[in-house]
Amino acid sequence: MSASLELRKLRKEFGGLVAVNDVSVGINPGEVVGLLGPNGSGKTTVMNLISGALSPTSGEVRLGDKPVQHTPAHLRARLGISRTFQLVRLAPSLTARDNIVLSLAFGRDPVWGPTAHERAEAALAKVGLPGLGDVEVQSLNYIDQKRLELARAIATRPDILLLDEWLAGLNPTELRTGIDLIGTLKDEGMTIVLVEHIMEAVREICPRCVVMSAGSVIADGPTSEVLSDPAVVAAYLGDFEYA
Repeated sequence: MSASLELRKLRKEFGGLVAVNDVSVGINPGEVVGLLGPNGSGKTTVMNLISGALSPTSGEVRLGDKPVQHTPAHLRARLGISRTFQLVRLAPSLTARDNIVLSLAFGRDPVWGPTAHERAEAALAKVGLPGLGDVEVQSLNYIDQKRLELARAIATRPDILLLDEWLAGLNPTELRTGIDLIGTLKDEGMTIVLVEHIMEAVREICPRCVVMSAGSVIADGPTSEVLSDPAVVAAYLGDFEYA
């Protein structure tokens, strides 16, 4: 249950602003890669280009040997790309279970009815929300909404999982649980791209990191080497405490 992901000279312009500047990165099946960089460096734009929320100005997004940069987001989901968002995006009028059931109708392996309900309950339990399927989203606190969004993403059994600052805002206990959960997905062979500012998590989860600054890749390699690269340290200086 994994697939390779390749970005070839990926570029995104918003008017005169170049948000992503000819980014080329290859990610092997089952690899967990941290996508790092200071605020405004283009990380979330890259995630949007991979998932189909945005179309590139030029360049390619390849899933396995298939170019998908012009494939709509809902069809990329069917091809096995799933994600969470930097700001949680759920259907607030639905229950937790129905948010997941809705996604299961559009995933790589579409299911409905009792099977979908079973998959939804299993996903909720996996993220630490067992038995909360009937709870309405709007009654969940922020952290549990983030858990639900992850449950929705993994319930579709994706090949590629994109996590955009999913660990942000967790307290130390929740952070430990979150790191362990991502580690479990890693052990299951899922290909994961993780945008994150919490270095403790990055060091533990990601054997490899890609660092962006001003829309371009400035470092790509083993995490320990990348995080000690002077260019990376300089890019982060003043953005958050480097530790």
